[in-house]
Amino acid sequence: MTTAVLSLGSNLGDREQHLRGAVESLADKILVVSGVYETPPWGDPDQPHYLNAALLATDPDAEPRDWLAAAHRLEEAAGRVRDPARRFGPRTLDVDVIAVWNDDGTPVTSGDPELTLPHPRAHLRAFVLRPWLDIQPYAQLPGHGWVNDLLRADAVAADLADLRPRVDVHLDT
Repeated sequence: MTTAVLSLGSNLGDREQHLRGAVESLADKILVVSGVYETPPWGDPDQPHYLNAALLATDPDAEPRDWLAAAHRLEEAAGRVRDPARRFGPRTLDVDVIAVWNDDGTPVTSGDPELTLPHPRAHLRAFVLRPWLDIQPYAQLPGHGWVNDLLRADAVAADLADLRPRVDVHLDT
């Protein structure tokens, strides 16, 4: 059994529906879903704003790679097309595996380029950390520390000011 934090983002098409579709597809595994935040694009400013959320999910049969496979299936179902020329470009749905824990609570670490755990840039992204804090107020990003502390780091705190809660959008299962 593993438990995972997944980050969801969408800035093309029906952003709300893309996020809802991901949540509905994982409904039997989800423990809790964060609020939704509207965020400016990161890494490539010439695109629409994102809707971002996080979820905590568990599966008695899932290995860490199964979460990555699920993320890819969700993206494909939402019609995501990857543009190699725009690594941080717009997308219908982006699902990142942020962290995974074994059933005994130990974090899974991996240096595999296909599935690096924890996510190698999560500690720098307010749009990942802030929704995660909604669902786990005492969360720790393995190898980086308390999520609450990471949000106060200068680089992240500057981005945090641009996040806007979208109380009108609900993704609960």
